[in-house]
Amino acid sequence: MKTILYYFSGTGNSLAVAEGLCRHLGDCELVPVALATRTPGPVVPEADRIGIIGPVYFSGLPSLVADFSRRLDLSKVPYTFAVMTLGSSGGPAALHQLDRILADGPGRRGLDAGFTVKMPGNYILLYGPRNKAMIERTLADAGLWVEMIASLVKEKFKRKTSAPLFGSLVHRLIYPRFIAGVHDADRKFTVDDRCTSCGRCAEVCPVENIRLEAGRPVWLHHCEQCMACIQLCPAESIQAGKKTEKRERYHHPGVTIKGLK
Repeated sequence: MKTILYYFSGTGNSLAVAEGLCRHLGDCELVPVALATRTPGPVVPEADRIGIIGPVYFSGLPSLVADFSRRLDLSKVPYTFAVMTLGSSGGPAALHQLDRILADGPGRRGLDAGFTVKMPGNYILLYGPRNKAMIERTLADAGLWVEMIASLVKEKFKRKTSAPLFGSLVHRLIYPRFIAGVHDADRKFTVDDRCTSCGRCAEVCPVENIRLEAGRPVWLHHCEQCMACIQLCPAESIQAGKKTEKRERYHHPGVTIKGLK
């Protein structure tokens, strides 16, 4: 039974979940959402199961995932599910948003089931990572959740998505402001004298929003705020004001830089 998993990941959390699901499901293809959106027109997958995996941003979907989902024609797919990774809350609201987008899309077919997996947060603009022991515990728990989700997917488990009151309020009040400014939000990023011109930031950006000019990164204002550039800079030379200078960086320890592209 063939499965295609479309994933969007900045620092590896959602990629790790997608890779784990693939191992448990078998006969599985991983497709980055950023790659799938480079071809214009509807996306019409041919598979027995389709999964969409991505992070939660302010109780909603990343802009790129929302745009991709609007083009996804699921009329020929027997079973569709989604897994949202999150640092704290907002997963049900994001799943509900995705379900509505797919139901109104080319295939007129929403999600059969939606799941959430808690992961270490990566939004360094608001906070740094938790301590090492807590990160290890969170990742261990996530592995168990992924295994359970894969078992449910194999059984074609179905569950209607719904958003609780708090998540709905955040989605309605804060998410629209985030999405309206997301592509220009890279203007807050700067690079200091520790930059070694290694090009890692441009390499890991999933939407090719960074180019090097005179050996230093320049942001091109179609940012997704995935935090890949600031979190994965080996010199920690990328900042978003003074608040990030003393915050430790985070990326999922089980994924590679090559895998993020």
